[in-house]
Amino acid sequence: VECVSGCVCPQGLFDDGRGGCVQEKDCPCVHNKQWYSHGAEITVDCKTCTCQRGGWSCTKVGVCHGTCTIYGSGHYITFDGKFYDFDGSCEYVATQDFCGDKNSSSSFSVITENVPCGTTGVTCSKAIKMFLGNTELKLENKNYKEIQRDIGNEVQYRKRTVGLYLVIEASNGVMLIWDKKTTIFIKLTADYQGKVCGLCGNFDGKSNNDFTTRSGLQETSALEFGNSWKQSYTCPDVTEEIQPCSLKPHRKSWAEKECYLIRSPVFEICHSKVDPTPFYEACVHDACSCDSGGDCECFCSAVAAYAQECIKAQACVFWRTPDIC
Repeated sequence: VECVSGCVCPQGLFDDGRGGCVQEKDCPCVHNKQWYSHGAEITVDCKTCTCQRGGWSCTKVGVCHGTCTIYGSGHYITFDGKFYDFDGSCEYVATQDFCGDKNSSSSFSVITENVPCGTTGVTCSKAIKMFLGNTELKLENKNYKEIQRDIGNEVQYRKRTVGLYLVIEASNGVMLIWDKKTTIFIKLTADYQGKVCGLCGNFDGKSNNDFTTRSGLQETSALEFGNSWKQSYTCPDVTEEIQPCSLKPHRKSWAEKECYLIRSPVFEICHSKVDPTPFYEACVHDACSCDSGGDCECFCSAVAAYAQECIKAQACVFWRTPDIC
C-alpha cells in the first residue's frame, strides 16, 4: 500500500504519492513503477487484478494461452518459458499434438524449415508449414500458400494481417503469428496443456522437462533434444553450438553497441518483469552472425522479440523510431 497518512494531508486524508490528498477509498496502486487509480484493472500472468484502496485484489482468468516464440538465428522460447538456442539446418517439428499417446489423434503440426543465414553457420527459419487437418499452409518469402491434402478432417481457419504480422487463427485453438521474416509466435489454448511436443516443449507449466525428445526421453542438452525433432534423417545432426562473435570478432563491438538498446532506459519499465540478459545475448549473437546483408533486420527482430515478451508482461514499450527499425 503506497497511500500514507501523515502531516502532509489534512486529517482523514491520505498522501497519494503523486502530490495529492485523497480519501482512503480513492488510494491509487503501484505496479511496475506505474500508478493506477482506484478501480483500475490490469492483467498479470493470467490473473485480473483490480486496484482497491491502494492494494491489488486478483482473480484468475479463465482461459490462458501458451505462446512459443522462434526468432532470429535459432532462438527458442518454449510454451513454459524455457529460453534456448539451437542451430540446425533442416526441417524440424516446432509443435504438434500427436505425441505418442495411443489415444490421441493429430489435429495440427507446425514445421519450421531452418537454413543458414550469414556465413558463420547459424540458421534462421526460412519457411513454416502448418498442417491443420487436411490443409497444409506454407509461409515463405513473405507469401502464403494453401495446399489441400488427402488425409485428415477439415479444420476451419481465418487469416488476417495485423500491422507487420500475418495471423492465422484456427478453430481448433491454434494460432500462428508470422512477421514474414524469421519470427513466429505459436499460441495454443489451455486445452493443449501437456498434450503437445516438439521444439516448443510440452506446455505443462514446468520448464525443466521441456527437452523431451521425439522418443520420450528427457535430455539436458539442446543439441540432442533439437536433433531428435528433425523431419528428415538425411539432415546431419548438429554437433556444436556456434559462437558467431568469436568467428567474427570485428563485428562484436558494433553488435554490443547496437544491442545495448535492450538494456537501456528505453526498456526500463520492462527490466523488472522480463530479464533482458538472454535477449541481449541473443541480439549480440544475431548481430555478429548476420554478415551477408540484412544486418538491421536481424537486430530489429532481436529487439522486437524482447518487446513482445514485455507486452506479454504488461509493459508496453515504444522503441521503434525513424532511426531505429
